[in-house]
Amino acid sequence: MRTAALGFQHVLAMYAGAILVPLIVGDALGFTSEQLTYLVGIDIFMCGVATILQVFHNRFFGIGLPVVLGCTFTAVGPMIAIGGEFGITAIYGAIIVSGIFVLVISQFFGKLVRFFPPIVTGTVVMIIGLTLIPTAITNMGGGEGAADFGSMANLSLAFGTLVCIILLYRYTKGFIRSISILLGLTAGTVAAMLMGKVDFSAIQEASLFHIVQPFYFGMPTFEWSAILTMILVAMVSLVESTGVYFATGDIVEKDLSEEDLSNGYRAEGLAIFLGGIFNAFPYTAFSQNVGLMQMTGVKSIRVIMVAGLMLVTLGLVPKVAAITTIIPTAVLGGAMIAMFGMVIAQGIKMLGGVISQTPGNAMVVACSVGMGMGVTVVPELFQHFPAGIQILTSNGIVAGSITAIVLNIVFNMKSKRVQQPTAMIDQKSA
Repeated sequence: MRTAALGFQHVLAMYAGAILVPLIVGDALGFTSEQLTYLVGIDIFMCGVATILQVFHNRFFGIGLPVVLGCTFTAVGPMIAIGGEFGITAIYGAIIVSGIFVLVISQFFGKLVRFFPPIVTGTVVMIIGLTLIPTAITNMGGGEGAADFGSMANLSLAFGTLVCIILLYRYTKGFIRSISILLGLTAGTVAAMLMGKVDFSAIQEASLFHIVQPFYFGMPTFEWSAILTMILVAMVSLVESTGVYFATGDIVEKDLSEEDLSNGYRAEGLAIFLGGIFNAFPYTAFSQNVGLMQMTGVKSIRVIMVAGLMLVTLGLVPKVAAITTIIPTAVLGGAMIAMFGMVIAQGIKMLGGVISQTPGNAMVVACSVGMGMGVTVVPELFQHFPAGIQILTSNGIVAGSITAIVLNIVFNMKSKRVQQPTAMIDQKSA
């Protein structure tokens, strides 16, 4: 019973991050309530599968540490951009290929990580956070095309939710603070219910149980620019996970070998590949659960295995998934400001200790963020370039990331000293 309670605590700690990604992506792509319910359900299910793959250590995959996997927020902006341009099937084609890519490079990623020092990953994370803010602001007003966009009711719900999250984060500690986003969403939804702005039909229509279905949204399609985007997302996520691996290894007093890291990367690649097959998302190690372990002092792999099994079970119950889909868009927008702002803050934190290390680092950040945001705002800038080059220039995140990688090579790769990836221990999605 105690193990179950501790496992459920880990589920709560990561639940907001797990459900917000499908809610944001599904809302941006105009999903029906039925499609959104499936998307949330399969994401919860695959979070459990991915966690079990990572915890279940064997000679082929699994790092064997008490880590919880969830969908990376790094993928939100790119998935929305890909879905808007090529359709949802291109998202899953790109995810499948990126998963295969991670499986292929898992044995060698320890050597490739030198191309992704904190100056690069911090810049990429910051660009992704910045590109997401317009989506949050639009949702605060009630969502694009809403008849009551910007109404006092919508703004009250949005800012009320945001204030609730801020107060919880400021005046609580430990576990309550770690689920402040979840509590804020709950409070905002209750307020919206009292205002008559919550539609419960999705819960009533949802079934009690369903079987996961591969290619639920159709057979995947493959676009080069989408594939490159998701490969970059996967590389950044692996760097994030590396930090979580080392932090968790330190907590459980285990020295990680190169083989351990390769097994961990391989498990993530397998989780990403399966996510594409079952129309879920790319997965990465969640740092908020590391913080929960530090707070409780419980380091048992059995607890995390139970949490994974709970997530699998919850993902098979559509009514549970449907509960999250009734959250009004304005309430979601208020929470998204905090969530996406934390993504930007995480990028700034990663850059804080390294931006002044070499004279060129400031130029790496300046040009990369400028290029990333510029292409995002004016995507037609490179419309006359050959199609092969437009693969690298049609997406602001890709353009900014490529700029950061190239400029880091120009300014820093002459040095033999390799920067190590920064451990992302702060909450990146809860």
